[in-house]
Amino acid sequence: MTDAKYTIAPLRSWNSPPKDLKLASNEIHVWRVFLTQTASCLQSLEQPLSSDERTKAERFYFQKDRSQFIVSRGALRAILSRYLDIDPSALCFGYNPYGKPFLSAEQGRNELFFNLSHSRGTALIAVTKNRNIGIDIEIIRTDFPCQEIAEKFFSLLENTVLRSLPLNLQHKAFFTCWTRKEAYIKAVGKGLSIPLDSFDVTLAPGEPAALLNFLENPQEVFRWRLIELISDSDMVATLAVEGDGNKLLCWEWQCSSRT
Repeated sequence: MTDAKYTIAPLRSWNSPPKDLKLASNEIHVWRVFLTQTASCLQSLEQPLSSDERTKAERFYFQKDRSQFIVSRGALRAILSRYLDIDPSALCFGYNPYGKPFLSAEQGRNELFFNLSHSRGTALIAVTKNRNIGIDIEIIRTDFPCQEIAEKFFSLLENTVLRSLPLNLQHKAFFTCWTRKEAYIKAVGKGLSIPLDSFDVTLAPGEPAALLNFLENPQEVFRWRLIELISDSDMVATLAVEGDGNKLLCWEWQCSSRT
């Protein structure tokens, strides 16, 4: 299925959110967060973190990785608290058996759904209502052994398409495929317990993002939509969401703003 039924902001069209930001039931909001922030911003984002989030931050060996974790989690709290109109420190997260976070029932677990992904200094946070959602962003690495990894994890169809492409297009096609698969399994909430070779996605240049086949449950193709968010020379990103007919809005998060 294609993303033709979505109202999609142009690629790279990341706007400042309105002061009276609202999330309608038919909307998906995606926030872009730059993970390199000032020391004062970092301090303000660290304060609302829970004790377990602080513990996770301390496990990072390098300060850069520790800071980027703090920014990503702090920004997530700031963004969700804006929709819920509560203090960021008051948010309580739970985790399903596969590690996917969710809000406590009292704070909108059954209404507000979200997902986060980050790569090389950029994070994307997707938020919607009453439907599962997943997002993935990846830097395109030209030094990566694409065909070797694809043979281990991708489906027969995906490997066939990948090998048919010119060599100069294979790395981007690989990471395009990877983000589409990751976004889907993150949306489902079962992580890598779903074998990556058990379903097919599109990956050829110019081909709309789509879930093509699912061996165990063919109806999954009609249940989910994949949306390409970023397709640059060095970065790709994909959103996976249940249902169709939704409006997609892309916001730029700023540390100084009330987000």
